[in-house]
Amino acid sequence: MKPIIDHINITVKDMKVAEPFYDKFLPILGFDLNNKSTGEVPEHDFSVVEYVHPLFTFAINSPRKEFKDDTIHRRKPGALHHLAFKAESRDEVDRLYSEIKEIGAIIVDEPKLYPQHGPHYYALFFKDLEGIKYEIVYEHE
Repeated sequence: MKPIIDHINITVKDMKVAEPFYDKFLPILGFDLNNKSTGEVPEHDFSVVEYVHPLFTFAINSPRKEFKDDTIHRRKPGALHHLAFKAESRDEVDRLYSEIKEIGAIIVDEPKLYPQHGPHYYALFFKDLEGIKYEIVYEHE
């Protein structure tokens, strides 16, 4: 088997806050909003918004009612620490930084070299409006 991701589903705190953000964020990564769908899964108590790309599907889910008041924290057991997307160049990381800033993302660290991850590791770190952390990275010279 090849370790290729088919889909990623992330539980957000508030779909009314998250969906407008992801509607702006995911097209920056190449997703087409014409391939977006929404649905309800009543037997598992969640709503879902799926953004379909030929390479993989990214989805946001609502929390279960009993967890809706929990705080998001990437260091909780079982939580997503962060999700990194590969850029094709340092210039692309810089360009995406401008676009990601424009949509209101919370910038954690501006694009720069992170030698602790390797001599050519150039990345941008940011969070969505609820605190879920993402990265755009280019690591080749």
